[in-house]
Amino acid sequence: MKQITIAKSAGFCFGVDRAVRMTYEALEQYLHVATLGPIIHNQTVVDDLCQKGARIVEDVSELEPEECIVIRSHGVSKQVEDAIAAAGNPCINATCPFVSKIHKIVEKHTLAGDYILIAGDKNHPEVQAIVGHCGENCTVFADSAALDHFFKTNYENLKKKLAIVAQTTYNILVWERCMALLPSDDPNIMVYDTICHATQVRQSDADTLSRSSDLMIIVGGKHSSNTVKLFDVCKQNCRSYHIETADELYTLDLCNAEKIGITAGASTPAHIIKEVESTMSEIMERHDEEDINFAEALDQSFKKIHKGEKVKGTVAAVNNTEAIVDTGTKYTGYVPLSELTDDPSLKPADVVNVGDELDLIVIQTNDQDGTATLSKKKVDEQKGFEEIVAAKENDTVLEGTVQGVVKGGIIVAYAGVRVFIPASQSGLPRGAELDTLVKTKVRFVILEVNEHRRRAVGSIRAVQKAEKEAAKEKFWETAEVGATYKGEVKSLTSYGAFVDLGGIDGMVHISELSWKRIKHPSEVVKVGDVIEVYIKELDPENNRISLGYKKTEDNPWEKFKATYKVGDIVDATIVSITPFGAFAQIMDGVDGLIHISQLADKRVENVKDIVAIGDVVKVKIIDIDIDNKRISISMRALLEDEAEGEDAE
Repeated sequence: MKQITIAKSAGFCFGVDRAVRMTYEALEQYLHVATLGPIIHNQTVVDDLCQKGARIVEDVSELEPEECIVIRSHGVSKQVEDAIAAAGNPCINATCPFVSKIHKIVEKHTLAGDYILIAGDKNHPEVQAIVGHCGENCTVFADSAALDHFFKTNYENLKKKLAIVAQTTYNILVWERCMALLPSDDPNIMVYDTICHATQVRQSDADTLSRSSDLMIIVGGKHSSNTVKLFDVCKQNCRSYHIETADELYTLDLCNAEKIGITAGASTPAHIIKEVESTMSEIMERHDEEDINFAEALDQSFKKIHKGEKVKGTVAAVNNTEAIVDTGTKYTGYVPLSELTDDPSLKPADVVNVGDELDLIVIQTNDQDGTATLSKKKVDEQKGFEEIVAAKENDTVLEGTVQGVVKGGIIVAYAGVRVFIPASQSGLPRGAELDTLVKTKVRFVILEVNEHRRRAVGSIRAVQKAEKEAAKEKFWETAEVGATYKGEVKSLTSYGAFVDLGGIDGMVHISELSWKRIKHPSEVVKVGDVIEVYIKELDPENNRISLGYKKTEDNPWEKFKATYKVGDIVDATIVSITPFGAFAQIMDGVDGLIHISQLADKRVENVKDIVAIGDVVKVKIIDIDIDNKRISISMRALLEDEAEGEDAE
């Protein structure tokens, strides 16, 4: 019996999945979208994005006005980043966070005057982008031989410190050989292992699987660097083929292979991997069944089928209530609408067409009439549950629709399977109404599977947490003091407002909310408000972000400075009284002090004998200290002016 095994780590990595998802989201948000080069090295995905309206450009100069540009996961050079900013088009940066990390490393060492060595393919777009963040201060080496040549010919004359990084998809085995060549205990050499962990796992899994297989199939774009490296790893251990689509399997020599392994590059969608597995299974079965004879086929037509048995059938006719199916046996099969779909708004013709081949489950048979009642829905449920089991093993994020609320949680429908999500895993705050989720689409992961009872438990909260952590990581990679953000006010305290910046919260201190003196943040903002803030301070170690909200142009002291001068006479309102004087508001946000000695033209023992809070008094500005925000005003000066005027008369 031939055995087909798929590597657990085969397929989309985090960075590629993120880039593809961001491009699809851009197509929903913008009228015109372009990607700077193919978004990933997979023609099937690229073709689908093009059909949905995303065109491919090779240079920023090709962009149309207002067209949104998507930077692919490989990243771009600093020069291209500057060109995009100068063009002024909307931009979505889908650069893999692990690639962005390399950009920051090489930029730091370039500024420090160090020399950069980059392990990778000099023609690969990721490496070209990294080089673009080093200036000309770098060398790209392909393998250990090239690195050895560099040290023998250039290192001693370089007179610089070295920083060594690697393309995220670099071959782990080659990297290990390169590291063995480095001079030992040299303080001037700094090595950064920047090979993506997912790449390491994928190559390690491929190496292990190929050692126990007779044949390996590596699925992915012919120009995909990480897929080519998987092929290089596997071909050292067994016969290996690199293909892009399942159709290529028909052109390969698959003989003499009992154990077949399948792996795939980071740009290969799960449905292509599944298609390769299914096609491979069909080819293997065909090889095993080539000796079937006509007598066996004839006998099949008289075969009895039984309740609960899984059969194949071809749709012969469709009416308003059912589909009539040829099962290849003595029974005519009928699939009622209720066994085709759960959606009452659909008709049989909306679900199946004449000529469709279906997998079906026998519900009951009638030997006398030669009929059988069949179910497509039960097969779909079985397949859906298989996907649920696989999702549990691979930590795959699924999407389904909330059907309703039950005791202790909600039910989400996925591929015909009802998944229970406890209230604590719903992603809503404790005590929130679960009804708000009904009929909405949610993303979730599977926490538990009971295969015997065919039940599954999921979590929306786990997905939200993972996405929030990813958002945090992205924020800290790009955040800088002075940068502005739009965020939603999530909560208020007596000392400030917490604002969601997109997965991570920052705080606007009460003193930063308004130039006026306020007692509580609710006087300025409320929960749910979307406000524009700017970063005042960053503390990555303690995960703290201090934000500012009040604008410089609204500073009342600047308005005061432009309006008033020493000697001006103004009306002011008494706002507070102290033993040494009274504070009076000259304009919103600006108070002046009437010292006790300036309240009257006589000695004052108690300030309250002269003024009370709320009184509007006429005062003269006698001193202004803008730097320290202090203004001295006087009632006495006006009285003295009046007395001098009377004496003059």
